[in-house]
Amino acid sequence: MRKLIFAINITIDGYADHTSGIADDELHDFYANLLGTVDIVLFGRKTYQLIESYWSKAPSDPQATKSMIEFANKINSLPKIVFSRTLDKIPLSSEAAAMEGWKNTKQIKENMLEEVLKLKEQSGNNISVGGISIASTFMKRDLIDECWFLVQPIVLGGGRRLFSQRDGMPEKLNHYNRQLELVDTDKFKSGVVVLHYKKI
Repeated sequence: MRKLIFAINITIDGYADHTSGIADDELHDFYANLLGTVDIVLFGRKTYQLIESYWSKAPSDPQATKSMIEFANKINSLPKIVFSRTLDKIPLSSEAAAMEGWKNTKQIKENMLEEVLKLKEQSGNNISVGGISIASTFMKRDLIDECWFLVQPIVLGGGRRLFSQRDGMPEKLNHYNRQLELVDTDKFKSGVVVLHYKKI
């Protein structure tokens, strides 16, 4: 059975904000290496649009570093599934439309959990999930097998929390008790600490 994996940047005080982290070459190398273990990526609508809007263009960005381009090449080449009830069709920039991985993007409007279970039962490499809301849904249903939390050395003081009640999580934490096993840790030069967990 394939594993569903999730990796995300969070601040010390538990907020997930892609605009507030340290996005250096070491961070991009980490995510590029992780994508090397997967053969499909799952997105919610917002994360899909965020990723597509920049990373499909990154290889031609003169300010993109070698590590950023390596990450872009990985994410651009992978087949994708977008879970969204609101999109009429999957939007693609001209750059994305020329790439096989983006052209090979499927939209699913209903039965998200059933579709993920089907994917997990297939043979193949890992499945990556990107997006706080759908990751929260999958975590609630005990579908995520491994997590990487990249703890940024930042106290943000506000924003969107990971696995929060607004994403469908229970009001009381003791109603949602998932024990995870710490597999490995790492520390980047920037001070980012990587915590790798798997479900027990």
